[in-house]
Order: sequence, then C-alpha cells, then structure tokens
Amino acid sequence: MSITIRQAQPQDAHAVVPLIIDAIGDIANRLTGEHSAEAVMQELTVLFQREDNRHSYLNTFVATENEQILGILVYYHGAQAVHMDANLVKWLDAKNAPSVVIDREAHEDEAYIDTVCVAPAARGKGIGTLLLQFAEELTKQRGYTKLSLNVETQKEDARRLYERLGFVITEPWSIIDEPFYHMVKQF
Repeated sequence: MSITIRQAQPQDAHAVVPLIIDAIGDIANRLTGEHSAEAVMQELTVLFQREDNRHSYLNTFVATENEQILGILVYYHGAQAVHMDANLVKWLDAKNAPSVVIDREAHEDEAYIDTVCVAPAARGKGIGTLLLQFAEELTKQRGYTKLSLNVETQKEDARRLYERLGFVITEPWSIIDEPFYHMVKQF
C-alpha cells in the first residue's frame, strides 16, 4: 500500500464531501442550513470549493492511493477560525438559512484537527494514523507548539488512539451542546 497525502483541490469535492459528512454528522446540517441529505451534500460542496471557511479545500488534505481518495484531514490554526466562522455566518445569512452560533472548537494558540475520516472500505489500514502524523508534521513545519482535536466522549476507541499518539485530555468541551474531550499534543 502506497499512500500519498496531498492538498485537496476543488475537483475533489465528490470524494471529500461525503467523508466530511460521515465524520461530522448532523453538524453538517447546521453548517449548511439544510436538512435533506441531498441539499446538505450540495451546499457542503459549495463550502468545500470556496476559500473562506473551515471546510474549504484550502484547509483539507487527502490521503490517496492510485489517485483514489481514501481519507481526509481538515486542519487549520485556531486563530483563523473566528474569521472563517464569521464568513460562514455571512454565507448562511445571505441564503436566509436559520441563524446559527458556530461553536469555537480550538484555542487561538493551537493548530487544530477539525476532521479526520477514512473511507469505510479503507479503514483499519493505518490511514487515519498517517493523516494524524501528517498534521503533526504540518504543525512542526509551521512553527506551532500545540496541536489539538476534539473527540466525542463516547468514542473511547478514538480517544485511546489519540492518547497513544501523545494527545492528552486538557478539558471538557461542548460543540452544539454535545460533550467532547479537548485533546492537545505539545511540541
């Protein structure tokens, strides 16, 4: 297996957007202001192909094998989130979507792993770990000293994986009134 990780491109939407939805679930409805699966997919594709929000292709990296996308990583710095989320709120307002409050997901001094997801057929092959290690390398290359992520409290297997990779729970967190652990790895 020869996995390559590269920056996503707008034309990757067909493979990336379903993985984002798989990872974030109902949060996708709130981020798009839509309810039907088809409308969520269509509007998240619009967001992915834009350059001004957290789920933009500019913040997304893809793990590929033979040019097939097997996994994704959405990664950005916490300090960028406020501006990106303000752009999202403006976009939702312009399309008359229900008002939403976009919960902060990272501190402003942390690089942040927003989303990691591996295609179901490719799970269990270490691709998620490769994406997390790629995020660590990006963090170091960019001169950041902290890398964070949030994990739902009931996802014990994921939490154990993150702990094996050196992340520690630093505090409880809430995203859309759901309980998460905020985990940080320091360099």
